[in-house]
Amino acid sequence: MTTNNKYFETNKATWNKKVKVHAQSEMYHLDAFKKGKTSLKPYELEVLDDVAGKSLLHLQCHFGQDTLSWSRMGAHCTGVDISDEGIKFAKQLNAELGLNANFVCCNVLETSKYVQGTFDVVFTSYGVIGWLPDLKPWGHMIAERLKKGGTFFMAEFHPIVWMFDYLDDQPKMTYRYMQKEVIYEEYEGTYANKNAKITSKEYGWNHGLGEVVTALTEAGLHIDYLKEYDESPYDVLPNLIETDSGMFVTKDKLYPLIFTLRATK
Repeated sequence: MTTNNKYFETNKATWNKKVKVHAQSEMYHLDAFKKGKTSLKPYELEVLDDVAGKSLLHLQCHFGQDTLSWSRMGAHCTGVDISDEGIKFAKQLNAELGLNANFVCCNVLETSKYVQGTFDVVFTSYGVIGWLPDLKPWGHMIAERLKKGGTFFMAEFHPIVWMFDYLDDQPKMTYRYMQKEVIYEEYEGTYANKNAKITSKEYGWNHGLGEVVTALTEAGLHIDYLKEYDESPYDVLPNLIETDSGMFVTKDKLYPLIFTLRATK
């Protein structure tokens, strides 16, 4: 087993434990979701507003809420995730809701080994690329699975966000913007429930915007735009303030919290 595989296995074990906790958390609003509420956020809905009849591949889908939200909008969806517990629960939700999404358990970098065919849309969002040691194979996989003329869209936390250590109440700038070395964190609870009785053990990597853009363009995609926002749709960092629009911001708005990117093959 390579060193990276050891990291992936540790992360998988942690995400397997998170599934049940997250499904019961207020953040994921599972009851409201089952009653028809979308889990998708304004950023992705604004761009991918017409997916009916299109094929959509959702990378790192957790337990499939966003995948199933796209399915409700008429897309023919496939979701992939490294967590077998996540995929198991996604399949249960899919059956319970009477939808027709497909779910595959695999490391996202190995998607092309497990998912055949190409897609009109490839989608990924919020806390995904930090689990990957190298974005070049990620970019090539996206290009392999995207149809000619197809759209890749991602919404992700800004790389500046990951320069901070959030294990204490006051974030501390600890990590480099461009850091090749793996980052290990061990803490109690999860971002969706800080009081959960689980120990999260996680290995991650920081990727700057230049690395993201380069990985996609070298794989043959055309970047349509890259946008940065000083707000987040999720209250996942300490001491964020909720705005009238339901977004969350830092008190001083000194740096962006998320970015969105759209690319075309």
